[in-house]
Amino acid sequence: MLDSIFMDTNVLVYLYSKNEREKSKKARQCLEHENIWISTQVLNELSNVLYRKFKIPYLDILRVMKELEVSFQITVVTPTIIKQALLLGERYHYSYFDSLMLASSLEKGCCKIYSEDMQHKQKIESQLTIFNPFY
Repeated sequence: MLDSIFMDTNVLVYLYSKNEREKSKKARQCLEHENIWISTQVLNELSNVLYRKFKIPYLDILRVMKELEVSFQITVVTPTIIKQALLLGERYHYSYFDSLMLASSLEKGCCKIYSEDMQHKQKIESQLTIFNPFY
């Protein structure tokens, strides 16, 4: 069985950036893995960034969301994941939203999370390793 990885919003954002070509290239390389998870949190955050920062119209963002639905496995943020995120935030001192990403990753049994915002190569709960693809 292939190892599962989780993709943080900040990596996906570079797929749509016209100003960060090198990071966009590295973000695309992250997508070469076959077993990628994202969460409903990622969908929400990406929609917000695409609209607010890149000024992409809502109907175009809707098309992006449909593409993501068929490209990735998606987990729903549940009350159980929220509770785990609070415990992880307390233990590892990450922001609530980063901790929510970690909790979603752990819930799906991922061994890696690609994120630009967290400590590169840090191990979480002896199961999940954070990788900054732009490091």
